[in-house]
Amino acid sequence: MSQKQPEELKIAGIPEILPILPMSGVFVFPKMLIPLEIAGDSATSLIDEAMTGSRMIGMIMVRKTDENLELPNKKEYFYDTGTSVSILKMAKTADSKTQLLLQGVGRFRLTEMLEGKPYLHGRIEVLEDSGTKDLEVEALMVNLVSLFDRIVKLSPLLPQEFGTMAKAIAEPGVLADVIASVINVSIEEKQKILDILDVKGRLREVTRLVNHQVEILELGNKIQNEVKGDMDKSQREYFLRQQLGAIRKELGETDDEKVEVEEYRAKIEKKHLPEEAKKEAERELARLTRMHPSSAEYTVSATYLDWITELPWNEHTEDNSDIKASRRILDEDHYGLEKAKKRIIEYLAVRKLKPDTKGPILCFAGPPGTGKTSLGHSIGRALGRKFIRISLGGMHDEAEIRGHRRTYVGALPGRVIQGIRQAQSNNPVFMLDEIDKVGNDFRGDPSSALLEVLDPEQNFSFTDHYLNVPFDLSHVMFIATANMLETIPPALRDRLEVIELPGYTIDEKIRIAERYLIPRQREANGLQPEQIRITRGAVTNIITGYTREAGLRNVEREIAAICRGVASRIAEGKTEKTTVTAGDLHKFLGPVRINGEAALRTAKPGVVMGLAWTPSGGDVLFVEATAMKGKGGLTLTGQLGDVMKESATAALSFIRSNAEAIGVSDNYFSERDIHIHVPSGATPKDGPSAGVTMMTALTSLATDRPVKKNLAMTGEITLRGTVLPIGGIKEKVLAAHRAGVKTIIMPKWNRKDLEDIPAKVRRDITFHFVDDMLEVLRIALEKAPEKSGK
Repeated sequence: MSQKQPEELKIAGIPEILPILPMSGVFVFPKMLIPLEIAGDSATSLIDEAMTGSRMIGMIMVRKTDENLELPNKKEYFYDTGTSVSILKMAKTADSKTQLLLQGVGRFRLTEMLEGKPYLHGRIEVLEDSGTKDLEVEALMVNLVSLFDRIVKLSPLLPQEFGTMAKAIAEPGVLADVIASVINVSIEEKQKILDILDVKGRLREVTRLVNHQVEILELGNKIQNEVKGDMDKSQREYFLRQQLGAIRKELGETDDEKVEVEEYRAKIEKKHLPEEAKKEAERELARLTRMHPSSAEYTVSATYLDWITELPWNEHTEDNSDIKASRRILDEDHYGLEKAKKRIIEYLAVRKLKPDTKGPILCFAGPPGTGKTSLGHSIGRALGRKFIRISLGGMHDEAEIRGHRRTYVGALPGRVIQGIRQAQSNNPVFMLDEIDKVGNDFRGDPSSALLEVLDPEQNFSFTDHYLNVPFDLSHVMFIATANMLETIPPALRDRLEVIELPGYTIDEKIRIAERYLIPRQREANGLQPEQIRITRGAVTNIITGYTREAGLRNVEREIAAICRGVASRIAEGKTEKTTVTAGDLHKFLGPVRINGEAALRTAKPGVVMGLAWTPSGGDVLFVEATAMKGKGGLTLTGQLGDVMKESATAALSFIRSNAEAIGVSDNYFSERDIHIHVPSGATPKDGPSAGVTMMTALTSLATDRPVKKNLAMTGEITLRGTVLPIGGIKEKVLAAHRAGVKTIIMPKWNRKDLEDIPAKVRRDITFHFVDDMLEVLRIALEKAPEKSGK
């Protein structure tokens, strides 16, 4: 082994002619130390001769590599620039190889290849770095050192000391060479660095390479972290599953996943699903078997299978075909409502004779509290079917009827399918409550979905979005309820057979209260029959003095208040039983709330009682007119709609044009301003039926003749004084009856509507049917006071 002492390493100069050691795959920069092992006669001879001389050799990269051919002694086979190196140590091994420790000295350019030696050698030109160390170079150096430091930190294979070593290098050219020798770039890129003599350009090129290297390392590091995270998660899940399996095995539990799948498979077979539903259920079950129970999709599939296997595809109840029994049940549950009961019995009778009939959809329309919903219960009981009710009030989303598609989180079937599942029968009595209050917005129109549900020609294959398979709704008996029909979309209303429940008379209310409401509230408040007795007089006073409604909800609330009061007295030990009479009502309910003000209010000229229709039933309406000095102006107040305003104007025009016939002085309206007011100003009012009332009020005012007591009227007028028919007769007449009206004036064309009025009401009220306004005035107004003869 030959070793050159450190003091001998000082290079006096690089010879002009150097032995050339061709390199491929190994690169050396000036100032770098590299170990190298060589073999072969040519290389060994080259090293031996160099060791006998200056120990200097030239290392140059082969441009064209072909291992099968010996390198020719031609310059074009090599790069132009090489590195002159000094042999620091040399040792030969037993296998005829030579190990070297080399140190780069400087750059040279190969100018000519020479002949005459057993190894390559050539003439060279020594190259020196160019450029000065200015501020830009210093900045490039700082930036390069910083970037290189990041490389060192990102590269686990590079010693951390490399970063410190780079910071200690003050020579810019050496810094670029050192960093270029360390970073992972191709031999061609390193050769390119070696070719650059300008220090600034070399720093820039190395900076570019280092930047690229940093990006690669950072991206690689990110990928590594992500992959490592995924692997950690997978390993953790695997570990936990193994633990779970071991725990189950120790506990002796079976594989729940397989058990659940088998349960679903058995349910599908047992249900005898329709072909399409069975195919969908088996497809979902096949998906379920490929999922892990802990995945979210597993729960979605399992929920779907629960729904499809629990729906009553074939289950149904047997109808009760005893029409007499059905009639008895209806009579037991409801008093009155004869027309509705008659239609229900007809419906049941037709179904008995023709079970597969596709009958109409019944719609009970009427004010609140008239027994619409409870009629549905009674129909279900009479038929022996399950009863399901859903409220459509305020519904705006079509998906509430058709269901949500399974792509949505938390998707469920629509309310119809939910009701069918709840009933566990495919032929229940299904009540769609408050069908007149269905809305629509950007989420769709539920009434459009109801068209399919209620159409007997379509609903045998109703497809819920969630189930995505058709379900036969043709066996379901749909019943709808509504307070008013005007807000039901025409296409939907066309599918309904409307049965109107206009409200109850006072006698009917008394009987219903005695038969149903008092026993129900007595039981609800824990009272025994012998502990409380409410006399008929008290019930009558509750109905007339504390409530004014078409239905019975408020009556039941007042009865409940009395029962609570009696229960309190019994619980306190003040009494054991109580009989509530009309005189006792103020103790439980307070002072009378509704007074018979009709007679008092209409005693003065200019005030007339009209009749109005409202969604909660009929009501009485007072129209007041007064006059003051002015120039013929007309003021209307009381939140009147345009139609009512036009009626008032038409009434005024008729009176002025027929002033002589009516008995109004010619200058009455020209010297006065008229004000018409309809009290209850907080409630908007509109409609043509107040025309007769307004004209009578104006005439009463102008002629100073009051209207007869307990008289009410309704009807539309034309400009020529003709009285036209109006709607809502039943509700208006019942409201007048509740208010104690004894005489009603109504259009002659509405005479036919009295058939629907209960006989007792017709007996209690005197009806006048008119078609001319002058006839109305003749009936309604008191006679004019006789003029004094003085």
